[in-house]
Amino acid sequence: MGTITRNFANNVGTNGLIDATQIDGVIPSSNITNASVTNITTVPASIGDTIESVASDPSPATEGQFWYNSTSGTLKALVQIKAWSSAGNMNTARYDLSGAGTQTAGLAFAGSTGTRSNATEEYSGYTWSTGGNYPISTQGAGAAGTQTAGLGFGGSTYPPLQNRTDTAEYDGSSWSAGGSMSTARRALSGCGTQTAGLAFGGFIPPNSAATEEYDGSAWTAGGNLNTARREAEAAGTQTAGLGFSGYTTAISNATEEYNGSAWTSVNSMNTARTDSAGAGIQTNALAIGGYTTAAIATTEQYDGTSWLAVPSLSTARSALAGAGTATAGLAFGGYTTAATAATEEFNSTIFSPATGAWASGGNMGTARGSLAGAGTQTEALGFGGRVGPVLSNTTEEYNGSSWTSSGNMTTARNALGSAGTQTAGLGFGGYTPPTNSNATEEYNGSTWGPGGNLGTARRYLAGCGTQTAGLGFGGYSTANTNATEEYDGSSWAGGGNMGTARRTTAGVGTQTAGLAAGGFTTTVVATTEEYDGSSWTAGGNLNTARNSLAIGGAGIQTAALVFGGGDPTGLLTATEQYDGTSWISVPPMATARRELGGAGTQTLALAFGGVLPANTAVTEEWSGPQTTATASTITTS
Repeated sequence: MGTITRNFANNVGTNGLIDATQIDGVIPSSNITNASVTNITTVPASIGDTIESVASDPSPATEGQFWYNSTSGTLKALVQIKAWSSAGNMNTARYDLSGAGTQTAGLAFAGSTGTRSNATEEYSGYTWSTGGNYPISTQGAGAAGTQTAGLGFGGSTYPPLQNRTDTAEYDGSSWSAGGSMSTARRALSGCGTQTAGLAFGGFIPPNSAATEEYDGSAWTAGGNLNTARREAEAAGTQTAGLGFSGYTTAISNATEEYNGSAWTSVNSMNTARTDSAGAGIQTNALAIGGYTTAAIATTEQYDGTSWLAVPSLSTARSALAGAGTATAGLAFGGYTTAATAATEEFNSTIFSPATGAWASGGNMGTARGSLAGAGTQTEALGFGGRVGPVLSNTTEEYNGSSWTSSGNMTTARNALGSAGTQTAGLGFGGYTPPTNSNATEEYNGSTWGPGGNLGTARRYLAGCGTQTAGLGFGGYSTANTNATEEYDGSSWAGGGNMGTARRTTAGVGTQTAGLAAGGFTTTVVATTEEYDGSSWTAGGNLNTARNSLAIGGAGIQTAALVFGGGDPTGLLTATEQYDGTSWISVPPMATARRELGGAGTQTLALAFGGVLPANTAVTEEWSGPQTTATASTITTS
């Protein structure tokens, strides 16, 4: 086993152990000693129990992996965040429905509203819209395929109660008849594609073990399940299928894998259930919700060997449908105490590298949105904005734990640009209804005074730099603008235009090394541009397109942090950091919001205020990787 000979600055506790919570913000409540990893139960054995010394971060890296970066002098690790979030409701609440497709292109059809339904709906990643009706009103049908190449089969009609052999194929707008199944059944399971589908289990009666394979026109017999069952769930493909849960003579946790000809029993689920939903592939699948003695929200993830607990649904339900993957899953419909239209999205993101976390800070004195920010995490400045419909001239200063009121701005306004520090702040432009503003004000640590006017009056612009070397860019005048202006401490002069005219973008950096990220053109964009003091060039795009990000941002052109904002799905907590080339996702804020203020650096940032849609006073502090710790030697075995 390797040992660490160390000089880790403030990161070593009195017990001589390296406190992992103080190094790169890695996994809390864990310690590293003698280069062994302890108190981390999710680290795969394949990673090993030693920490490797490397000159650069490994790529790709694996969740749970630790390494020592000898170039930056930091210990690092990867963490994974998994969570369900609410999405747009279906148009028709129903249960025992069928689902296929992906998280951003889902397909829902048939089911029961109390009576059997033939309704089809398509999910865009944001909302559901009506598609072509399924050929029959049925429930408990199997499903496979995608939104534009879907497959439905089996199920039952009523009255009278009749199991079906019907197969239908969807082309993205309408259904047409496919080849009939050999065995009529309901409450069966399905996976695969429209031209390579898999159907198994179900209820005839009795429970069925029969498996059938579809080639795009006809069904043929496959190998029988080891355990006959109904109301089971499925994931995977025709040649690599997964069947789990369901009802035999009791509620089951049995899991089986299909290789294209035969089923093999593998490790059972943690929670026996029936009427659940599935998503993913044979080696990475989700089991979602279902029924035990009541509807449950419990979710489990299968890694090809065993089932692990992951975050539960917000809404406990049974007889729901699922789609997508184990890292981008979709759950919709089902039964709680009645049919539901609720939709939820599951996302599993590995933050690479796992750097930092947000923590609560002291609330602002005045809850407000569309404000501006400047300064550092421990010496921040928040000013202007909007308190409900009323514009604000209020200024507050943050000392690292609490906000205090200071001198008011001369002109109350919102949607303004900002630059500078707590003792030398700069505010410019913005909105003073009914007109945009070109006014500039300078802050000296206690009071505001006038500066030179902008050449172009505008609102929702971005800014960066200092009070004597400021940069203002983008925004909205009579339309979105790409205009850039440079401030010398007394007057503004034109700079090189941005490549993309936009408003509500994030801005960080300096007058000669500025950065613009995200914003709104005619749609929300992920576009990033870098300024060299005279012209803008394209940088790496954000992972999440968004607008109304933090005004004030955090960091510099080659080490930036952006957070919050909104996209067509709603408000965001998403946080990303930039290395001068590309953006990576890092742990999100606790409070989703847009039009918030920001300050600080990539490693010590501050987010405050914003719109929820109500105005908020919430402040959050970001602590990222600190590169002050150095190591003299590190040895690994």
